Amino acid sequence: METWELIAREQIRDLVAAYAQLADTGRFEALLELFSEDAVLRGGDQPEAHGRDGIRAFLAGTASNLKEVTAAPLIRHHVSNLRIEVLSPDRAQGTSYFFVVTDRGPDHWGRYRDEYVRRGDRWLFRYRRARVDGYAATSWTAERRAREVAPGT
Repeated sequence: METWELIAREQIRDLVAAYAQLADTGRFEALLELFSEDAVLRGGDQPEAHGRDGIRAFLAGTASNLKEVTAAPLIRHHVSNLRIEVLSPDRAQGTSYFFVVTDRGPDHWGRYRDEYVRRGDRWLFRYRRARVDGYAATSWTAERRAREVAPGT
């Protein structure tokens, strides 16, 4: 493995960690800077959000929903088992697991599938897919899904 690849891997690890920390603290404008201009974000069963404006709208909806249904809008993403495949000096892809906790306790868990691009001296998300594998019965996610099935209740 060459030095540039080791540097790329470490910068990508930092990118993934920054995403979780910025999302958890509601710093969405800073979080948007982690995405390329033409990025795509797909969260759960939601439609894909395209570009930074689409991603901004997606994140705002998620934050609003969390504030409505939790006593404290607290959320913590725990990311593990990050596997990075560097494809070239400017492209990489990766997968990882996530586990989310809110003020109610364990909430939901699943997997990220990412594509990364290097722009200048920074690595950014080009594509991020968050796939939920499961959720707790009394969680924010369970309540949100119930509202989606039975709107207006």
